[in-house]
Amino acid sequence: MYVTCLDLEGVLVPEIWIAFAEETKIPELRRTTRDEPDYSKLMNFRIGILKEHGLGLKEIQQTISRIDPLPGAKEFLDSLRSVCQVIILSDTFTQFASPLMAKLGLPTIFCNELIASDSGEITGFKLRQENGKFHAVKALQSIGFDTIASGDSFNDLAMIKASKAGYLFRSTQKIIADNPEIPAFSEYRELLDAIKEQIKR
Repeated sequence: MYVTCLDLEGVLVPEIWIAFAEETKIPELRRTTRDEPDYSKLMNFRIGILKEHGLGLKEIQQTISRIDPLPGAKEFLDSLRSVCQVIILSDTFTQFASPLMAKLGLPTIFCNELIASDSGEITGFKLRQENGKFHAVKALQSIGFDTIASGDSFNDLAMIKASKAGYLFRSTQKIIADNPEIPAFSEYRELLDAIKEQIKR
């Protein structure tokens, strides 16, 4: 039995931090896991920028409320869920993900937690565990599932490579070039067809 594990941002919804960077006109916040492989380093950098500008959870959530899934994402997800179980594995946070999950039809998501003060200042974050996407697919495999994985960033490579089948989706040219053994797609239909073909085998 297959479970497909998908990244969230860049695959099903726009990058939250890029959208927030555009609204706040703070270009430093455009940096994502496509640019920085070390997630803890990236988050600590972001928290520092937020503190410097006096921004917190409320402002980010206001931006998220205006974000819709990428065109075709919900239809892709609905079609995929009709042929196999799907779990979204994301390094985002529950405080960010909830409204987006409602717009995607409430799929299962495993993600992290922000630590915020009563005033909404983001003071830290709590990862489920280091390299959580990789460990999630290994845990699924340990209870008898075969996994298929797809994502776009450095932090998706471990789960993709650990899975029975894995695909890059709308990734960067550098990541694609550095991982030529991983099929790379840019359209939902291509990705859906590849997953369906793997399931038939």
